[in-house]
Amino acid sequence: MTERSSNGIEGTLHVDGGNGVVRLRARYPTDVSGLWSVITDPQRLGLWYGTIEGELRVGGEFTLAVFASGWRGRGRVDICRPPHSLEVTMWSEEGARSVIKAELTEAGGETILQVERSDVPLDLLWAFGAGWHEHLEDLGALVGGRECADWSARGDVRFDELASLYRQLPVTAIER
Repeated sequence: MTERSSNGIEGTLHVDGGNGVVRLRARYPTDVSGLWSVITDPQRLGLWYGTIEGELRVGGEFTLAVFASGWRGRGRVDICRPPHSLEVTMWSEEGARSVIKAELTEAGGETILQVERSDVPLDLLWAFGAGWHEHLEDLGALVGGRECADWSARGDVRFDELASLYRQLPVTAIER
């Protein structure tokens, strides 16, 4: 597990059939519907993660540009069960697909968000863990009424801190 930040973010790294999986769990001071809106509304998503355009419905395809990494690509909504479950497949080139799952549950007046990113190259697990951790911190800032840092100006200081932590994490096999 990684350090617990102000949002109680915990991250773990896994291997599943030769592919990497990053799992993060964070707690936010809002109800499930409020957090669902922040992770699915294109305008609100653009405040903490990246810009998205397209058909945001099951089976619909979209384009996405992620602020921090500069990643640009396409995606498809595979599962959408508001306000609890979202699954998307994303790719920047054919054959290089990854799946991102988000599960939201209420817990004592707060919401727990679990994010899983699969099909991560094993040699980059630490980087995806650190990057997603940083995104979930930005999500926490937004939910908490604070301004998210400007990605274009903030540099890599926080990413480097998180990368150091994630490089030290054990990679465990996913049991079926």
